[in-house]
Amino acid sequence: MVKAYKQEHVYQHPWERVTSASWRKFSDPENKRTLSHILEVDTLNRKLEPDTGKLYTTRAITIHAPGPWFIRKMVGQDICHCVESTVVDAQSRSMQLITRNVSMQKFVEVEEKIRYDPHPDNPSAWTLCRQETSIRIKPLSALASMAEKVEQRCVDKFLQNSVKGREVMERMCKYLEAESSGMSI
Repeated sequence: MVKAYKQEHVYQHPWERVTSASWRKFSDPENKRTLSHILEVDTLNRKLEPDTGKLYTTRAITIHAPGPWFIRKMVGQDICHCVESTVVDAQSRSMQLITRNVSMQKFVEVEEKIRYDPHPDNPSAWTLCRQETSIRIKPLSALASMAEKVEQRCVDKFLQNSVKGREVMERMCKYLEAESSGMSI
């Protein structure tokens, strides 16, 4: 069984500021407490396609494994390694991120897609963020009857972390806004 959910959020900031905040959200020391489940982020590859102007980036993200403690105990891991693939198209003003776990795949598969686009009602000042997440617990003989409950607990944790992520993005956008106007926060 797969648990999936979709969310939309409107940032009342221009696309350029929101996408800049997205790049900086993990590195800002102020955000480390809020995003304490993020342990490490490393850029593996970055390529700018000269013909199209698209930027392709691959990052490795190490997180404290979400989900119930008893699953982490059974799996024998407290951390999960993920790969985030990002495509930024400055011409069409679109940023797409796809994050998948690469460890613990025998037990759980997670895919998160986030897309930032100018908001259709106010494209110069607002940004529409669409997030889709799917979580699939692979049934184990001992967990087959519990898979759905475990998936729901994982979804609940991801939803909590999404709220934290939006808080961080809002803080970063306000910081970038102040920085661009020459003020300090």
